[in-house]
Amino acid sequence: MGNSGRVRILGIEVDKVDMAEALERLTGFLGGEVLRMVFTPNSEMIAAALNDMELKHALDNGDLVVPDGIGVVYASRIYGEPLPERVAGYDLMMEFLGVIEREKKGIFLLGGNPGIAQRAGGKILQRFPGIMVKGCQHGYFGDEDVPDILKKINESGADVLFVALGSPKQEKWIYSNRDKLSVKIAMGVGGSFDVIAGEVKRAPAVFRKAGLEWFYRLITQPWRAKRMAALPKFALKVIMDRKGGRRA
Repeated sequence: MGNSGRVRILGIEVDKVDMAEALERLTGFLGGEVLRMVFTPNSEMIAAALNDMELKHALDNGDLVVPDGIGVVYASRIYGEPLPERVAGYDLMMEFLGVIEREKKGIFLLGGNPGIAQRAGGKILQRFPGIMVKGCQHGYFGDEDVPDILKKINESGADVLFVALGSPKQEKWIYSNRDKLSVKIAMGVGGSFDVIAGEVKRAPAVFRKAGLEWFYRLITQPWRAKRMAALPKFALKVIMDRKGGRRA
């Protein structure tokens, strides 16, 4: 079902790490010389990869792939190879920013609506005053803008690139530009900039600890109902995959 350090869920290998182990891996990447890609799939992303080979290739090549959604953790139990815990992408980013500050490294923020990356950068500096925000770039750009954006990122001297373009765009963008980036780590972080900037509120801790963050999002953002409907389908696919003994 994958190597001893990963569990394969519907063909996507997810690392068997808790938050502390994920941070240890990221810290090691900071000392490396090659780009490391970090992805944080939830069940919706894994389900999407079944019909999106470009996304699947990106996830397949991730150097660290952590379970962002509680559904992924539950799926691992169905496969009989339980993941230690949910490692939420936002929480991992915030914990990692503390490491980056201690290591005196620089970051670049790519994504979000115009002005959001800059606001998120300001909030990060308030919380981690020793960190170096090397640059920011909003996520509203076309293919013709990518060469200039890559140049901006590389010339900034940033060690870590946080990409908040939403899934699957951010995973595909990181993967397709992996040979053109000079940063040490490129990590997809979804809507984290909006949360950091104060544009969006996270679910209360009681919902997060109970694995019900998805439910909080549903009742506060009812327009997400159609997307949430994919979760039962994901669970059924996992059960059928397990029973059928298929190994993608």
